[in-house]
Amino acid sequence: MKCEKNNGGSNDPLPVVATPRLPGSLRDRLSPESNAVWTDRMLEALATGVKGGKWYSLMDKVWDSSHLTLGAWEVIRNEGAPGVDHRSCELLERELSAEVDLLQRQLRDGTYRPQPVKRVWIEKPGQTEKRPLGIPTVRDRVVQATVRMVIEPIFEAEFVEHSYGFRPGRGAIPALERVEGLLKEGQTWVVDADIKGYFDNIPQDRLMALIHQRISDGKLLTLIEAFLNQGVMESGRHWQPTGKGTPQGAVLSPLLANLYLHPLDQLAERLGWRMTRYADDFIVQCATREEAETALRTIREWMESAGLTLHPEKTRIVDATTRGGFDFLGWHFERGFKWPRDKSLRRLRQHSRRDLSQQWNLHGNHRRTAQPPSEGMVWILPRRRDGRVSEAGLMDPKPAAAHPALPR
Repeated sequence: MKCEKNNGGSNDPLPVVATPRLPGSLRDRLSPESNAVWTDRMLEALATGVKGGKWYSLMDKVWDSSHLTLGAWEVIRNEGAPGVDHRSCELLERELSAEVDLLQRQLRDGTYRPQPVKRVWIEKPGQTEKRPLGIPTVRDRVVQATVRMVIEPIFEAEFVEHSYGFRPGRGAIPALERVEGLLKEGQTWVVDADIKGYFDNIPQDRLMALIHQRISDGKLLTLIEAFLNQGVMESGRHWQPTGKGTPQGAVLSPLLANLYLHPLDQLAERLGWRMTRYADDFIVQCATREEAETALRTIREWMESAGLTLHPEKTRIVDATTRGGFDFLGWHFERGFKWPRDKSLRRLRQHSRRDLSQQWNLHGNHRRTAQPPSEGMVWILPRRRDGRVSEAGLMDPKPAAAHPALPR
């Protein structure tokens, strides 16, 4: 199907559809944590649809001690830095039973209050610009992880196939395979879109409205809203209410970010766009420039109605058959070839050199005459949790400009 212009007249983000999408075995589509929470009876209701399309009485699933324990172990496995209260994952593990009891009691009696998110600024590779990262407290991460495993299947049942980021059983590799396949089919005119400051600018009232469409448990809704309004603290002081956005680094943020862009996914499906989305990073592939221009106009209209903005310099239309190409999920696509971006290679070398040096020291090799790993080596890398470039395994260390397969 060709890209078409959206003729709808609404200025609001499109509503979430009512029909669940999960095919076949539902449990195969859920995370292990959600599978531990969701009973067969709940999954049956998810597959057939609940009365009124809304879920009630979910908060008891959040304060269940076994579910909080699952959330705690997820936080412990992921490690991560302490938040504003300076409590570490190591301390959580040592005092696990007492921490779970405390959180369960606070959630049941309504005294639980999220603490401000610790804001740190991290460098963007190859840029002078920095981006904010939010670090919730360990206790807040436990509660958010538990909330996510309770509510994720409700929204996962409706998410579309072309959405790949931060979803159970999905990732960057199938997203890249889709892009390559569409290029081979001749869908080489690409809308390369960039949402300006997406996580920091999601309108919280509209996001909560989307959550209200599926969840009617007042206590749970209040808890989610409290996480959105918990504010940030920088350098140990200057608490600020956020007012909008969902902090990058918060456990719930990827799910909520996917939910807010779900109406755009629905629009893409309805208009027959060949969209591939990984969180806030997405492209639309078309057969002609005219189709791509129509798609971009419609995307701009949707972004404006949703309270978001496309980056004026980074958003563009690209002919992937000509010199220049486009980047997606750490890879560069151009004239029938693909290779890792220079920035991705630099980052991977840094991470692999650090990790291999740590392993070198761990095994006592620092006391021998052998040298630690050098820059000239080609690494076989372990998979990263987000499933992006390092899943390629053996990487070519040559810069993109010197790629031998690319015709000059």
